[in-house]
Amino acid sequence: MDVLTIIFVVLAACFAPVLVSMGLETIRRPPQTPGALYWDPGIAVRYADINGTRIRYITTGSGPNLVLLHTLRTQLDIFQKIIPALARDFTVHALDYPGHGFSDIPDAQYRPDLFVGTVEGFLERMDIHDATLAGVSIGGSIPLLIAAKGNPRVTRAIGINPYDYADGNGTARANAVAWLVFTLARVPVLGETVMRFRNRLVERLIMQGGVARPDTLPREFLEQMYVSGERKGHYRAFINLIRNAREWEEAHALHGKIRIPVLLIYGNRDWSRPEERRRTASEIPGARVETVPDGGHFLVLHQPDRVIDLIRNFARS
Repeated sequence: MDVLTIIFVVLAACFAPVLVSMGLETIRRPPQTPGALYWDPGIAVRYADINGTRIRYITTGSGPNLVLLHTLRTQLDIFQKIIPALARDFTVHALDYPGHGFSDIPDAQYRPDLFVGTVEGFLERMDIHDATLAGVSIGGSIPLLIAAKGNPRVTRAIGINPYDYADGNGTARANAVAWLVFTLARVPVLGETVMRFRNRLVERLIMQGGVARPDTLPREFLEQMYVSGERKGHYRAFINLIRNAREWEEAHALHGKIRIPVLLIYGNRDWSRPEERRRTASEIPGARVETVPDGGHFLVLHQPDRVIDLIRNFARS
């Protein structure tokens, strides 16, 4: 075998997966957008234009305003286990970020300011006042960033396992599968190829790395997450978010500006490390910290009762 033949074989071996993945992406059929929530069809699904992007959201219950903010890659349905109980005491709002769930997927840079701007735009569009913002992961960092800006519509902030550590690569700590996928996703061309080969098994294994017990992950939730990820352009938006994820750690420079009550909730088995949690808590004036035993990253899925109690008590205080 001559040198040119060897080079050709090597190049073919390298580019074949790229071409196959592109072919798979081309033939994917766009999923049908669900018209109702699988976990509570009685709650109306609505859409609103926020900063030029069509955003999916829900509002239910009555009482003081509580806005729930989901993690990266997931969607408002992650709160299915806590919304029914919280709606007895609060007017609960939840939304899908741009590029997430069934909101539109704009051609944008998926940096913290996009998410902060979307949530602030939602508060203004819905004319929400005296709100408690509560979220998980990047959804736990967004309330802190909005509080640091002094937004007058927000009176309390709750960060559940906020995502402000590991140079934005904290998800890679979930398990070996998550480490491999999120590490490769940061590499140009290779990351796009890996994401185009996405499948249900890989996504389920990554999600299992965020809970203390895999059986607490609702099957319907995992399926709808996968379906929403089949939308055209979704994987590109997700890669963009991963490659900009290190910017979430810049929130540390703003924590000292927060002047409203803050509750930090950590699972004792969260991806963050104890010293990283202590750093965040020490930077926020008067921050209260609660640690949930037998708790991983997605606390709202496997420790919902404890999260409900903590949110209810803090928002009422």
